[in-house]
Amino acid sequence: METIRNLGRRKLRNGLTISGILIGVLALTTMGSMAEKMSAFADGGERFYTDHVEVTDAARAWGGMVPLAKREEIASVPGVAAAFAVVETSATIEDEFRFMNWPSILARQPGYDERASYRLSVAEGRALRATSRGEVVLGADLAKELGARVGGTVLLPKPPKEPRPGVSSREFTVVGIFERTFSQPDVIAMVSFPDGQQLLAASLPPPIRDAIDPSTLATGIDAFGTPGSDLDELARRIPREVSGVKATPPSELVARFRSFILIFTAMTTAAALLALLIGGPSVVNTMTMAVAERVREIGLKKAIGARTGDILREHLLEAVAIGLVGGALGVMAGWGVTAAINAATADQNISMFLLTPRLVAIALGFSIGLGALAGILPAIRAARLDPVVALRAQ
Repeated sequence: METIRNLGRRKLRNGLTISGILIGVLALTTMGSMAEKMSAFADGGERFYTDHVEVTDAARAWGGMVPLAKREEIASVPGVAAAFAVVETSATIEDEFRFMNWPSILARQPGYDERASYRLSVAEGRALRATSRGEVVLGADLAKELGARVGGTVLLPKPPKEPRPGVSSREFTVVGIFERTFSQPDVIAMVSFPDGQQLLAASLPPPIRDAIDPSTLATGIDAFGTPGSDLDELARRIPREVSGVKATPPSELVARFRSFILIFTAMTTAAALLALLIGGPSVVNTMTMAVAERVREIGLKKAIGARTGDILREHLLEAVAIGLVGGALGVMAGWGVTAAINAATADQNISMFLLTPRLVAIALGFSIGLGALAGILPAIRAARLDPVVALRAQ
């Protein structure tokens, strides 16, 4: 109670100090939530894409497609336990701005999930069956964008706002919706492999579309290694054994994902330094002034028995309270800003921020630590005051 009473003595000064901490923590929260979003995206990408070797066409001919016949050649390479053809194409015809997540239609040969170490869980409905045709399981964000529900239908790829000649979409029945991962799988549409081949063929220019058999199409081959094999080494071996293909080492994919995190981690660190530069001197100044104004009060307390530790604890607690209030207000302001931006961009399926419990704990811990660190010197000065000298002060 005494700490609250002391904070109320100089409302304007303490309010300005708290405002300084609020601004710093607001910057820390907004930049940090963007970094958390990037971290979740990168973690999901690592788990989803790096348990296998991605093999594509080396010449990027026919739009980068790999002849389906290459799957058998890749599967026979020493160190490859299994290989599956994959079809991936855009889930939207309209060219739209996206923040990280680009909706895609994904189709994989049967048996893929039994090999993959990272499997998507279905939150509603069911997964695709081996015999599924005309059915789709949607990522959580894509389902929201399309307004889809289990049992309903959607058009894939998503039609443009204005009809275009030669552009068509197919109707699919939604049989399931994946659990949210906060990464790329949230915007995928999983269809059967034959359906994916048909959609890929439909997306090609008419001259190419008419010249090829859709059943021979694939955009890539995913190769799974034998237990204990080095996937990077396997990625280097596959192009030597199979002509006309390019294999991407998983370590390169990890590096790409992590490069995003480094950028936003630097931004978060800069926000933390901003909070330190704005809030730190303000707390020091406020607590120094508080000690100067209460010299006689401190002297009286020490004269009637207050110990040095009591005075130190009282002033340090006051500084911590300033940091806590500023931090809490900054976190709430950051939550409001990030939630408002995410809501404003929800129609475009753009989610730039992810405010996690970990980030809230870091922001509050930072503001409390800032208050304690900035208030410790004034608190020590107050605790060391000579009671006789303090009582004589004017």
